[in-house]
Amino acid sequence: MEVKSANRESGASEEKRDNSKIYFFIIAIVALLLTNVYFYVKFKSSGEKLYTVTLEKESLQIEIDRIEAELDNLSNQDIALSGDIMASEREARNIIEGLRQKLEISGISEEELESARQQVVILKSNVANLKVNMNELKLQNDMLARENELLSSKVRERSQHIEEISKKNKDLNDKVNIASSIKVSNIQVNGIEISRRGNIEIETKAKRVDELQIKFTIADNPLAVEGNKDIFIRVIDPQGNLIANANNVFYIHGDKLQYSTKETIRFTNRGEEYQFLWKDSAKGFKKGAYTVLLYADNAIMGRSSVVLK
Repeated sequence: MEVKSANRESGASEEKRDNSKIYFFIIAIVALLLTNVYFYVKFKSSGEKLYTVTLEKESLQIEIDRIEAELDNLSNQDIALSGDIMASEREARNIIEGLRQKLEISGISEEELESARQQVVILKSNVANLKVNMNELKLQNDMLARENELLSSKVRERSQHIEEISKKNKDLNDKVNIASSIKVSNIQVNGIEISRRGNIEIETKAKRVDELQIKFTIADNPLAVEGNKDIFIRVIDPQGNLIANANNVFYIHGDKLQYSTKETIRFTNRGEEYQFLWKDSAKGFKKGAYTVLLYADNAIMGRSSVVLK
């Protein structure tokens, strides 16, 4: 009976040990399953978080691209920008550059991502305000351009009117000057020989002629101004050449002319007669016709010729 009792006790002990092992394995399997579930949930959560962050970064980058494209579109407009607007544009582009660098970080935190998101919102608002300001500036520029065009048109019309008046005045002045210029009523050119006693005799033979005598009378002109008058004399030889010094120059209506000699008279507007004597000291006189032209008051006074034999 004692042996049986011992056997039963021994069997019970072994059964307990077997049960303990089973419990241990069960606990170990449960713990392993729980660990796997924990790591699975954690991995899934991390994966979903990483995926969410990636989508958020892409969304922000797309929004930044749109904002930058809007900036480029504003910059390409033909508008003279003020200093404040240009400064705002530069600031916006600096913010865009900073956001791009921040979003390129692979391990960006949620706090940094949220900060970037807020910056994008502010940037979008700033660019919208910039667009409004540029549109207002463009409108002002367009208005100024129209006003300038209107003013320019008025200035052109006024300039044309002034030019027409100036031309009329010039034409009138030219007519007055022409009408007021002195003219000869009678002019005569003679070849003369001067004797040793100083007597003057008219001579037609070229080899005996000492000087040309130019006698003329000025016609009365109530529009002419009395006073000293410069008389420019041009002498043309028989070959058609002007006898003049290259330095002797005067102007007629803006055209430069050379003269043979110049004399000054006192014009009294009383029909007085004047006389000049001219000598070709360089060559002497030759056979043929000598033509004399007189100029004064920016116009020709008269002309005459003499033929020497």
